[in-house]
Amino acid sequence: MEGDPGTAGQATALREGALQQLAGGCAECRRCSLADGRQQVVVSRGDPHAALMVIGEGPGAQEDASGSPFVGRAGQLLDRMLASVGIDSNRDAYICNVVKCRPPENRKPTPQEMAACLPWLLQQVELVQPQVVLLAGATAVEGVLGIKGGITRLRGQWRTWQGRWCLPIFHPSYLLRNPSREPETPKWHTWQDLKAVRSRLDQLRAAPDLAPDSSGDP
Repeated sequence: MEGDPGTAGQATALREGALQQLAGGCAECRRCSLADGRQQVVVSRGDPHAALMVIGEGPGAQEDASGSPFVGRAGQLLDRMLASVGIDSNRDAYICNVVKCRPPENRKPTPQEMAACLPWLLQQVELVQPQVVLLAGATAVEGVLGIKGGITRLRGQWRTWQGRWCLPIFHPSYLLRNPSREPETPKWHTWQDLKAVRSRLDQLRAAPDLAPDSSGDP
């Protein structure tokens, strides 16, 4: 029967159970030395059934203390930016990071650390099944797409990853240091990028099978 609520409920329970198992595996992970200095593993926040996944760099001090990603000033800005295009960060998005443990002194995670954590991220993608992936900052782009380079050059260009629409944007922490909203500033560009994400999500709601390779990059 199409739309069988029993089947849908069972699928939801299976997905949430698998994500709980993943979180437990992350808590026991010792694949890299970041595990030695963490307070706790920071796996995700938001809705595991959301069409949008946001991937950042890694936990900071507040995230390490709380166990949730993007809860400091940068996270609060991310929440406001998403809300400006009608996206509730806890209800309409699933938010995670390239690495699940805080790097010392908030340094950038090394390629080895990102590679060690990548299998966890790929499992999250497989379980959540997002239609659109938002990469916040150059480190997320490097860790996910393997592309090194300035985020100014990479942002705003739709790419394909794991068969999904993927868009790099400036990291919210960078925008905190560059608060101007004048045209052509980082914050102005991010506003354009988020409007493009909103438009893409609306397109996918109308045509769920719209694949990145079916209509080309904008």
